[in-house]
Amino acid sequence: MSPRDVEAAERLLLGGRLSVEGRLVQASNATLYCSVEHDGVSAACVYKPVAGERPLWDFPDGTLAEREVAAYAVSKEMGWGLVPPTVHRDGPYGPGMVQLWVEPDPDIDLVALSRSEEEPIRRMSVFDAVVNNADRKIGHLLPPGDGRVYGCDHGVCFSVEYKLRTVLWQWRGKPLTAEALEALGRVEAGLRGGALGRRLGELLTATEVDATRRRVELMLKHRIHPYPPEDWPAIPWPPL
Repeated sequence: MSPRDVEAAERLLLGGRLSVEGRLVQASNATLYCSVEHDGVSAACVYKPVAGERPLWDFPDGTLAEREVAAYAVSKEMGWGLVPPTVHRDGPYGPGMVQLWVEPDPDIDLVALSRSEEEPIRRMSVFDAVVNNADRKIGHLLPPGDGRVYGCDHGVCFSVEYKLRTVLWQWRGKPLTAEALEALGRVEAGLRGGALGRRLGELLTATEVDATRRRVELMLKHRIHPYPPEDWPAIPWPPL
């Protein structure tokens, strides 16, 4: 998706009229399938109202939507376009997260994809380490069939404690690619007085923003993919 397309999608998601068409019943939080329309342009999207968030013991209530938007901000700064355009806005059931719908190719084997060493999956593993994703399931990978892979469901990210829980551990301890180091450098610069730091400051606590910066600094210092945590389940359940 080109920068122009991304900007157009953000404007549509922010300013368009949301119409609820259904609900994704397998989601643990209220996740509504919607259409969004403005000036004759329409698209499918997902709307997760804050009012429909299930309380969690390890994340503050009512913060999951903002964490999803923060994950999108990090994805943009990395320059890899791993998260579909995502905004925070008011909707039919109050404020929440609205994300452009990505239809995955049904012919792609997600289990095989998650176990592969394809570059889009490796990028996703680096992104997850930055945002401290506590729930990277196989079903959260969205390959539209054009070689790209998007990720969704980033509501349980940015914990101050190390809670990386993912199905993408195939690169643990291996050197980061030059491309990954460049992307991490962009994030570090953005967090140190740049627009990314200001944006995350609007969406997360100061402690969470600082922890994100420290994670990036550690990855740049050691130049390897992180290892699984020793005191936290390494793989989400169910993994699919």
